[in-house]
Amino acid sequence: MATTKQVNDFIRKVAPIAQEKASGRDKWSLPSVCIAQCCCESAYGTSPKMMMANAILGVKVGKSKVHFGTAWKDKAYSTQTKECYDGKTYVNITDMFRAYDTISDAIEDYYDMLASCSRYRNCLKQTDPVDCITAIKNGGYATSPTYINTIMNIIKKYDLTQYDNVVTGKSDDTVMTQNHNPYPEPTQTVRFGTTGNHARWVQWCLWRFGLLAESGIDGIIGVKSVSAIKTAQQRLGLNDDGIVGKNTQMTFKRVFSN
Repeated sequence: MATTKQVNDFIRKVAPIAQEKASGRDKWSLPSVCIAQCCCESAYGTSPKMMMANAILGVKVGKSKVHFGTAWKDKAYSTQTKECYDGKTYVNITDMFRAYDTISDAIEDYYDMLASCSRYRNCLKQTDPVDCITAIKNGGYATSPTYINTIMNIIKKYDLTQYDNVVTGKSDDTVMTQNHNPYPEPTQTVRFGTTGNHARWVQWCLWRFGLLAESGIDGIIGVKSVSAIKTAQQRLGLNDDGIVGKNTQMTFKRVFSN
């Protein structure tokens, strides 16, 4: 199982590539879905065989060995994988998977495949990740009956929709002021390693408390944020564990509410 650091490092590594390779396309699909699939298929970059081949999306060679673009250079490797053809039973098979010179090539080939294959056409220009991954799964990308839920859980857990603005055109137009926290309240415990808007909500409170610089509202709860959380908890008479659970969150909300 990947550690919190491995997960965060992997997302930081692939997210900007997923955004870059998705932007500027006429037939685009969502970076959030791409990033989540990278996480799922490569076990957050901890699969040695896949990482050696830069094959973080688990794309098979296919019988016709189609080139969707120029990113794949005919390299391949053989490995075992599990498939579920009847919706119930998983079987082990051995198949050939595409290998790439770089992770960037792997992600580019993924987007080229989705844009080129008619079976994936329903995933294109979808602004809702659920609709996008459903179309990809139904197009034959994966056989696991739980694949859609798996990908959506990753997207939600790590707030990956924040990376979709490069194709959807939606941007964060909220204005951060001393009197208004523009980020949504957390729906989960915020602790070291938490990323996305849940982290930013807490960091805004810490900034408002004078414990964190504005530049520190980066959406990643690291060492500095944890230290600031502990200081805030001490000043507010809370258990200074550096974790923003329900009690700390309610206190932050009360103290910093509009």
